[in-house]
Amino acid sequence: MRIVVTNCNTTQEMTEEIVRGARAAAGPGTTVTGLTPSWGPESAEGWLDSYLSAAAVLDALRTYPGPPYDAVVMAGFGEHGREGARELLDVPVVDITEAAAHLACLLGRRYGVVTTLDRSRGQIEDSLETAGVARNCVAVAGTGLGVLDLAGDPGRTEAAFLAAAERVREAGAEVLVLGCAGMTGLQRAVGEKLGVPVVDGVGAAVKLAESLVALGLTTSRAGSYEKPLEKRRVWRSA
Repeated sequence: MRIVVTNCNTTQEMTEEIVRGARAAAGPGTTVTGLTPSWGPESAEGWLDSYLSAAAVLDALRTYPGPPYDAVVMAGFGEHGREGARELLDVPVVDITEAAAHLACLLGRRYGVVTTLDRSRGQIEDSLETAGVARNCVAVAGTGLGVLDLAGDPGRTEAAFLAAAERVREAGAEVLVLGCAGMTGLQRAVGEKLGVPVVDGVGAAVKLAESLVALGLTTSRAGSYEKPLEKRRVWRSA
């Protein structure tokens, strides 16, 4: 089985970190390949970045030059584009936001999300609402760290995450979700300290993608995700 994991930004180092987390979660026989858009924002933080990222990721998937793949994992937490990818592709498309929330709902009655900057909270809340899993989310809290700041000082990142996680727990969360693909791997460092399950969206999405492929399931073409209408579309890549 081959899974393509798409980064939502153009930072290759982040793609490599995400792929490491995805491979750690993947089962025997699953090959994970990372895909970095050739254009778009270096980090996705805000509505403008998110819409640019969505177009860039769709363009990268549309022109993907590698061998055929069985599923796609979209590794942008709260970012746009998943619905378009499901129209575009004939394989299962699993978004890490949706995947993490669904798994969190299996582990506790209420969950909370710890993300990067507070400005991302609205996007994440909207994404969870669209996916139908917002009802069980008690809070989305920011750490105050930018996406590109996460890897620079692991100690600072962990401390900021723990502080935000405490606020989410006080709001009633029984399960925590990592609200950024760049946080992949952090669950191992903070899980025991927090005393509640911590779900990493990248790992969750990989396991769900594997399950869909193994069950022979893919996106429904009845209604919402029908194939795009045939028409002239002009794509422009940098």
